[in-house]
Amino acid sequence: MTLPLDGILVADFSRVLAGPLAAATLADLGARVVKVERPGVGDDTRHWGPPWTASSSSYFECANRSKESIELDLADADDLRVAHELASRCDVFIENFRTGALARRGLGYAEVSAGNPGVVYASITGFGSRQGANMAGYDFLVQALGGLMSVTGTDDPTKVGVALVDVLTSKDAVTAILAALHARSTTGQGQCVEVNLLTSLLGSMVNQASAYLTTGISPTLMGNRHPSIAPYETLRAKDGHLAVCCGNEHQFKKLSDAIGAPGLTNDPRFATNADRVANREDLVQLIEAALSGDTVDNWIESLTAVGVPAGRVGSVADAFALAERLGLEPTVAVGNGRPPQVRNPITFSSTPVTNYTAPPLLGEHNDEVRRWLNEETT
Repeated sequence: MTLPLDGILVADFSRVLAGPLAAATLADLGARVVKVERPGVGDDTRHWGPPWTASSSSYFECANRSKESIELDLADADDLRVAHELASRCDVFIENFRTGALARRGLGYAEVSAGNPGVVYASITGFGSRQGANMAGYDFLVQALGGLMSVTGTDDPTKVGVALVDVLTSKDAVTAILAALHARSTTGQGQCVEVNLLTSLLGSMVNQASAYLTTGISPTLMGNRHPSIAPYETLRAKDGHLAVCCGNEHQFKKLSDAIGAPGLTNDPRFATNADRVANREDLVQLIEAALSGDTVDNWIESLTAVGVPAGRVGSVADAFALAERLGLEPTVAVGNGRPPQVRNPITFSSTPVTNYTAPPLLGEHNDEVRRWLNEETT
Protein backbone atom coordinates (compact mmCIF):
# COMPACT_ATOMS: atom_id res chain seq x y z
CA MET A 1 0.00 0.00 0.00
CA THR A 2 1.29 3.46 -0.90
CA LEU A 3 1.95 5.65 2.12
CA PRO A 4 1.49 9.45 2.13
CA LEU A 5 5.20 10.24 1.72
CA ASP A 6 6.14 7.33 -0.50
CA GLY A 7 9.03 8.36 -2.77
CA ILE A 8 10.28 11.15 -0.46
CA LEU A 9 13.94 10.87 0.58
CA VAL A 10 14.98 12.48 3.87
CA ALA A 11 18.60 13.13 4.81
CA ASP A 12 18.61 13.26 8.61
CA PHE A 13 21.72 15.09 9.80
CA SER A 14 20.19 15.82 13.20
CA ARG A 15 20.75 14.30 16.60
CA VAL A 16 19.26 14.08 20.09
CA LEU A 17 15.47 14.61 19.95
CA ALA A 18 13.68 17.41 18.05
CA GLY A 19 15.28 16.70 14.67
CA PRO A 20 15.38 12.89 14.91
CA LEU A 21 11.77 12.78 16.10
CA ALA A 22 10.68 14.93 13.14
CA ALA A 23 12.55 12.61 10.78
CA ALA A 24 11.02 9.53 12.44
CA THR A 25 7.55 11.01 11.92
CA LEU A 26 8.31 11.43 8.22
CA ALA A 27 9.52 7.82 8.16
CA ASP A 28 6.25 6.71 9.75
CA LEU A 29 4.45 8.48 6.91
CA GLY A 30 6.39 6.55 4.29
CA ALA A 31 9.52 8.60 3.59
CA ARG A 32 12.88 6.89 3.23
CA VAL A 33 15.06 8.36 5.97
CA VAL A 34 18.84 8.05 5.94
CA LYS A 35 20.32 9.03 9.29
CA VAL A 36 23.87 10.37 9.18
CA GLU A 37 25.88 9.62 12.34
CA ARG A 38 29.39 10.15 13.64
CA PRO A 39 31.59 7.07 13.10
CA GLY A 40 32.00 4.93 16.18
CA VAL A 41 29.86 7.26 18.31
CA GLY A 42 26.58 7.93 16.63
CA ASP A 43 23.76 10.06 17.94
CA ASP A 44 24.37 11.33 21.48
CA THR A 45 21.24 9.60 22.71
CA ARG A 46 22.63 6.15 21.89
CA HIS A 47 24.54 6.65 25.15
CA TRP A 48 21.73 8.17 27.23
CA GLY A 49 20.79 5.39 29.59
CA PRO A 50 19.54 3.63 31.56
CA PRO A 51 17.22 2.19 30.55
CA TRP A 52 18.92 0.18 27.82
CA THR A 53 17.57 -2.11 25.15
CA ALA A 54 19.52 -5.06 23.80
CA SER A 55 20.92 -2.82 21.06
CA SER A 56 20.95 0.75 22.33
CA SER A 57 19.22 3.10 24.77
CA SER A 58 15.47 3.35 25.00
CA TYR A 59 15.91 7.11 24.54
CA PHE A 60 17.57 6.69 21.15
CA GLU A 61 15.05 4.13 20.01
CA CYS A 62 12.02 6.32 20.74
CA ALA A 63 13.04 8.79 18.00
CA ASN A 64 14.85 6.74 15.37
CA ARG A 65 12.70 3.89 14.15
CA SER A 66 12.24 3.08 10.47
CA LYS A 67 15.53 4.75 9.46
CA GLU A 68 18.75 3.67 7.79
CA SER A 69 22.00 4.55 9.54
CA ILE A 70 25.20 5.53 7.77
CA GLU A 71 28.38 6.66 9.51
CA LEU A 72 30.03 9.69 7.93
CA ASP A 73 32.94 11.76 9.21
CA LEU A 74 32.35 15.19 7.70
CA ALA A 75 36.02 16.05 8.28
CA ASP A 76 37.01 13.22 5.93
CA ALA A 77 37.07 14.12 2.24
CA ASP A 78 35.61 10.83 1.00
CA ASP A 79 32.84 10.79 3.61
CA LEU A 80 32.06 14.43 2.90
CA ARG A 81 31.66 13.58 -0.78
CA VAL A 82 29.12 10.90 0.17
CA ALA A 83 27.29 13.44 2.34
CA HIS A 84 27.18 15.89 -0.58
CA GLU A 85 25.78 13.19 -2.84
CA LEU A 86 23.07 12.35 -0.35
CA ALA A 87 22.24 16.06 -0.03
CA SER A 88 22.01 16.42 -3.79
CA ARG A 89 19.46 13.60 -4.00
CA CYS A 90 17.23 14.20 -1.01
CA ASP A 91 13.84 15.88 -0.94
CA VAL A 92 14.21 16.90 2.70
CA PHE A 93 17.38 17.79 4.60
CA ILE A 94 17.06 18.04 8.40
CA GLU A 95 19.85 19.44 10.56
CA ASN A 96 20.38 20.91 14.02
CA PHE A 97 24.07 21.80 13.93
CA ARG A 98 25.30 25.11 15.29
CA THR A 99 24.60 27.89 12.83
CA GLY A 100 27.23 27.95 10.09
CA ALA A 101 28.81 24.57 10.94
CA LEU A 102 27.40 22.73 7.93
CA ALA A 103 27.91 25.68 5.60
CA ARG A 104 31.62 25.39 6.27
CA ARG A 105 31.39 21.84 4.89
CA GLY A 106 29.41 22.92 1.85
CA LEU A 107 26.20 21.57 3.37
CA GLY A 108 24.39 24.78 4.29
CA TYR A 109 21.12 25.67 2.59
CA ALA A 110 22.76 27.93 0.01
CA GLU A 111 25.22 25.23 -1.02
CA VAL A 112 22.77 22.32 -1.01
CA SER A 113 20.01 24.21 -2.84
CA ALA A 114 22.42 25.40 -5.52
CA GLY A 115 22.69 21.83 -6.76
CA ASN A 116 19.30 20.64 -5.53
CA PRO A 117 16.83 23.52 -5.96
CA GLY A 118 13.85 21.39 -4.93
CA VAL A 119 15.23 20.55 -1.50
CA VAL A 120 13.25 21.41 1.61
CA TYR A 121 15.98 22.27 4.07
CA ALA A 122 14.83 22.20 7.70
CA SER A 123 17.08 23.88 10.24
CA ILE A 124 16.36 23.38 13.94
CA THR A 125 18.11 25.52 16.56
CA GLY A 126 17.68 26.34 20.22
CA PHE A 127 17.39 30.10 19.98
CA GLY A 128 17.42 30.96 16.29
CA SER A 129 20.19 31.71 13.82
CA ARG A 130 20.75 35.36 14.74
CA GLN A 131 21.82 36.68 18.14
CA GLY A 132 21.02 33.34 19.76
CA ALA A 133 23.05 31.28 17.31
CA ASN A 134 25.73 30.36 19.83
CA MET A 135 23.38 29.47 22.68
CA ALA A 136 23.13 25.76 23.48
CA GLY A 137 19.63 24.49 22.74
CA TYR A 138 18.84 21.98 25.47
CA ASP A 139 15.20 21.37 26.33
CA PHE A 140 15.70 21.84 30.07
CA LEU A 141 17.39 25.19 29.51
CA VAL A 142 14.62 26.38 27.20
CA GLN A 143 11.97 25.30 29.69
CA ALA A 144 13.73 27.56 32.21
CA LEU A 145 14.45 30.56 29.97
CA GLY A 146 11.19 30.28 28.03
CA GLY A 147 8.85 30.60 31.00
CA LEU A 148 7.44 27.08 31.07
CA MET A 149 9.01 26.30 34.44
CA SER A 150 7.56 29.51 35.87
CA VAL A 151 4.02 28.19 35.42
CA THR A 152 4.73 24.55 36.32
CA GLY A 153 4.86 23.25 39.87
CA THR A 154 3.63 24.47 43.23
CA ASP A 155 6.24 25.84 45.62
CA ASP A 156 9.18 25.88 43.21
CA PRO A 157 9.46 26.23 39.41
CA THR A 158 9.48 22.73 37.96
CA LYS A 159 10.31 21.27 34.57
CA VAL A 160 7.74 19.21 32.73
CA GLY A 161 8.50 15.49 33.18
CA VAL A 162 9.43 14.96 29.53
CA ALA A 163 11.45 16.97 26.98
CA LEU A 164 8.24 18.61 25.88
CA VAL A 165 9.82 21.57 24.09
CA ASP A 166 11.80 19.24 21.84
CA VAL A 167 8.63 17.31 21.06
CA LEU A 168 6.64 20.46 20.26
CA THR A 169 9.47 21.77 18.08
CA SER A 170 9.62 18.50 16.17
CA LYS A 171 5.93 18.82 15.40
CA ASP A 172 6.43 22.39 14.19
CA ALA A 173 9.29 21.14 12.00
CA VAL A 174 7.11 18.40 10.49
CA THR A 175 4.33 20.91 9.81
CA ALA A 176 6.79 23.25 8.10
CA ILE A 177 8.34 20.46 6.04
CA LEU A 178 4.99 19.14 4.82
CA ALA A 179 3.82 22.66 3.93
CA ALA A 180 7.05 23.31 2.01
CA LEU A 181 6.71 20.01 0.14
CA HIS A 182 3.17 21.00 -0.83
CA ALA A 183 4.38 24.40 -2.02
CA ARG A 184 7.09 22.66 -4.05
CA SER A 185 4.44 20.59 -5.82
CA THR A 186 3.11 23.87 -7.23
CA THR A 187 6.28 25.92 -7.73
CA GLY A 188 8.86 23.20 -8.28
CA GLN A 189 11.11 25.02 -5.82
CA GLY A 190 12.15 23.99 -2.35
CA GLN A 191 12.98 26.37 0.46
CA CYS A 192 14.66 26.67 3.83
CA VAL A 193 12.38 26.35 6.86
CA GLU A 194 13.61 27.25 10.33
CA VAL A 195 12.22 26.39 13.74
CA ASN A 196 13.75 26.96 17.15
CA LEU A 197 12.97 25.67 20.61
CA LEU A 198 12.28 29.06 22.17
CA THR A 199 9.65 30.29 19.72
CA SER A 200 8.07 26.84 19.48
CA LEU A 201 7.67 26.97 23.27
CA LEU A 202 6.25 30.49 23.19
CA GLY A 203 3.80 29.45 20.50
CA SER A 204 2.76 26.52 22.68
CA MET A 205 2.13 28.61 25.79
CA VAL A 206 -1.21 29.61 24.19
CA ASN A 207 -3.51 31.06 26.88
CA GLN A 208 -0.62 31.74 29.27
CA ALA A 209 1.25 33.71 26.61
CA SER A 210 -1.95 35.49 25.60
CA ALA A 211 -2.66 36.41 29.22
CA TYR A 212 0.73 38.05 29.48
CA LEU A 213 0.35 39.91 26.18
CA THR A 214 -3.11 41.10 27.26
CA THR A 215 -2.24 42.27 30.76
CA GLY A 216 1.53 42.72 30.83
CA ILE A 217 1.60 40.49 33.91
CA SER A 218 3.48 37.19 33.82
CA PRO A 219 1.48 34.12 34.91
CA THR A 220 2.71 32.38 38.05
CA LEU A 221 2.78 28.92 39.61
CA MET A 222 -0.66 27.44 40.19
CA GLY A 223 0.09 23.73 40.48
CA ASN A 224 -2.76 21.74 38.98
CA ARG A 225 -5.14 24.68 38.92
CA HIS A 226 -6.28 26.46 35.76
CA PRO A 227 -5.74 30.23 35.69
CA SER A 228 -9.06 30.96 33.98
CA ILE A 229 -11.47 28.15 34.96
CA ALA A 230 -12.73 26.76 38.27
CA PRO A 231 -13.12 24.07 39.36
CA TYR A 232 -10.58 22.65 36.91
CA GLU A 233 -7.95 20.91 39.02
CA THR A 234 -7.17 17.95 41.25
CA LEU A 235 -9.45 17.65 44.27
CA ARG A 236 -9.11 15.55 47.43
CA ALA A 237 -11.59 12.76 48.07
CA LYS A 238 -11.71 10.21 50.90
CA ASP A 239 -8.78 8.11 49.68
CA GLY A 240 -6.86 10.29 47.24
CA HIS A 241 -7.10 12.85 44.46
CA LEU A 242 -9.19 13.01 41.32
CA ALA A 243 -8.95 15.37 38.37
CA VAL A 244 -12.15 17.33 37.74
CA CYS A 245 -12.82 19.57 34.74
CA CYS A 246 -15.80 21.91 34.74
CA GLY A 247 -15.56 23.88 31.54
CA ASN A 248 -19.04 25.41 31.55
CA GLU A 249 -22.02 26.28 33.75
CA HIS A 250 -23.88 23.09 32.88
CA GLN A 251 -21.00 20.93 34.12
CA PHE A 252 -20.66 22.96 37.30
CA LYS A 253 -24.36 22.44 38.10
CA LYS A 254 -24.04 18.71 37.43
CA LEU A 255 -21.01 18.57 39.73
CA SER A 256 -22.81 20.43 42.49
CA ASP A 257 -25.83 18.14 42.30
CA ALA A 258 -23.75 14.96 42.10
CA ILE A 259 -21.70 15.72 45.22
CA GLY A 260 -24.81 16.68 47.19
CA ALA A 261 -24.13 20.41 47.29
CA PRO A 262 -26.71 21.94 44.92
CA GLY A 263 -26.59 25.20 46.87
CA LEU A 264 -23.24 26.03 45.31
CA THR A 265 -24.94 27.13 42.11
CA ASN A 266 -27.06 29.68 44.02
CA ASP A 267 -24.16 31.09 46.01
CA PRO A 268 -23.26 34.56 44.59
CA ARG A 269 -19.59 33.78 45.14
CA PHE A 270 -19.85 31.06 42.48
CA ALA A 271 -22.51 32.47 40.16
CA THR A 272 -20.24 32.67 37.13
CA ASN A 273 -16.94 31.16 36.15
CA ALA A 274 -15.20 34.49 36.81
CA ASP A 275 -16.72 34.51 40.29
CA ARG A 276 -15.53 30.96 40.91
CA VAL A 277 -11.99 31.83 39.82
CA ALA A 278 -12.00 34.84 42.13
CA ASN A 279 -13.29 32.75 45.05
CA ARG A 280 -11.51 29.52 44.23
CA GLU A 281 -10.22 28.84 47.75
CA ASP A 282 -13.70 28.93 49.25
CA LEU A 283 -15.10 26.85 46.38
CA VAL A 284 -12.47 24.13 46.64
CA GLN A 285 -12.90 23.91 50.42
CA LEU A 286 -16.62 23.30 50.02
CA ILE A 287 -16.25 20.79 47.19
CA GLU A 288 -13.54 18.81 48.98
CA ALA A 289 -15.67 18.68 52.12
CA ALA A 290 -18.37 16.96 50.06
CA LEU A 291 -15.90 14.68 48.27
CA SER A 292 -14.39 13.51 51.56
CA GLY A 293 -17.39 11.28 52.13
CA ASP A 294 -16.56 8.79 49.37
CA THR A 295 -13.72 7.19 47.43
CA VAL A 296 -12.07 8.41 44.25
CA ASP A 297 -13.37 5.46 42.24
CA ASN A 298 -16.95 5.99 43.36
CA TRP A 299 -16.82 9.70 42.61
CA ILE A 300 -15.35 9.07 39.16
CA GLU A 301 -18.20 6.68 38.41
CA SER A 302 -20.94 9.02 39.60
CA LEU A 303 -19.47 12.18 38.05
CA THR A 304 -18.81 10.52 34.71
CA ALA A 305 -22.38 9.20 34.68
CA VAL A 306 -23.76 12.75 34.74
CA GLY A 307 -21.31 14.18 32.22
CA VAL A 308 -18.70 15.77 34.48
CA PRO A 309 -15.19 14.97 33.20
CA ALA A 310 -13.34 13.29 36.06
CA GLY A 311 -10.54 10.76 36.40
CA ARG A 312 -7.84 9.31 38.59
CA VAL A 313 -4.29 10.65 38.46
CA GLY A 314 -2.68 7.61 36.87
CA SER A 315 0.79 6.37 35.99
CA VAL A 316 2.28 5.89 32.53
CA ALA A 317 1.33 2.21 32.85
CA ASP A 318 -2.23 3.25 33.64
CA ALA A 319 -2.29 5.46 30.55
CA PHE A 320 -1.26 2.63 28.23
CA ALA A 321 -3.80 0.32 29.87
CA LEU A 322 -6.55 2.91 29.35
CA ALA A 323 -5.63 3.39 25.70
CA GLU A 324 -5.76 -0.38 25.24
CA ARG A 325 -9.20 -0.60 26.86
CA LEU A 326 -10.45 2.16 24.58
CA GLY A 327 -9.27 0.29 21.49
CA LEU A 328 -6.72 2.93 20.55
CA GLU A 329 -3.94 0.40 19.89
CA PRO A 330 -1.26 2.60 21.50
CA THR A 331 1.78 0.45 20.70
CA VAL A 332 3.34 -1.17 17.65
CA ALA A 333 5.91 -3.88 17.11
CA VAL A 334 9.08 -2.85 15.28
CA GLY A 335 10.70 -6.26 14.90
CA ASN A 336 14.18 -7.64 15.54
CA GLY A 337 13.29 -8.45 19.13
CA ARG A 338 13.11 -4.78 20.07
CA PRO A 339 10.67 -3.46 22.67
CA PRO A 340 7.34 -2.18 21.32
CA GLN A 341 7.04 1.52 20.58
CA VAL A 342 4.31 4.12 20.78
CA ARG A 343 2.16 4.06 17.66
CA ASN A 344 2.11 7.15 15.48
CA PRO A 345 -0.98 8.93 16.80
CA ILE A 346 -2.35 9.75 13.33
CA THR A 347 -4.94 7.43 11.80
CA PHE A 348 -5.56 7.44 8.03
CA SER A 349 -8.60 5.87 6.43
CA SER A 350 -6.86 5.06 3.13
CA THR A 351 -3.10 5.15 3.76
CA PRO A 352 -2.53 3.74 7.27
CA VAL A 353 0.92 3.86 8.80
CA THR A 354 2.19 0.27 8.59
CA ASN A 355 5.89 0.40 7.80
CA TYR A 356 7.41 0.42 11.30
CA THR A 357 10.88 -1.09 11.45
CA ALA A 358 13.43 -1.32 14.23
CA PRO A 359 15.73 1.62 15.00
CA PRO A 360 19.02 1.03 13.16
CA LEU A 361 22.26 -0.15 14.66
CA LEU A 362 25.04 2.39 14.28
CA GLY A 363 26.21 2.20 10.66
CA GLU A 364 23.90 -0.72 9.94
CA HIS A 365 23.28 0.50 6.38
CA ASN A 366 26.76 1.80 5.55
CA ASP A 367 27.36 -0.52 2.62
CA GLU A 368 23.79 -0.42 1.32
CA VAL A 369 23.53 3.38 1.27
CA ARG A 370 27.00 3.89 -0.18
CA ARG A 371 26.27 1.34 -2.90
CA TRP A 372 22.95 2.98 -3.69
CA LEU A 373 24.45 6.47 -3.92
CA ASN A 374 27.24 5.19 -6.14
CA GLU A 375 24.78 3.44 -8.43
CA GLU A 376 22.71 6.61 -8.69
CA THR A 377 25.71 8.61 -9.89
CA THR A 378 27.10 6.12 -12.43
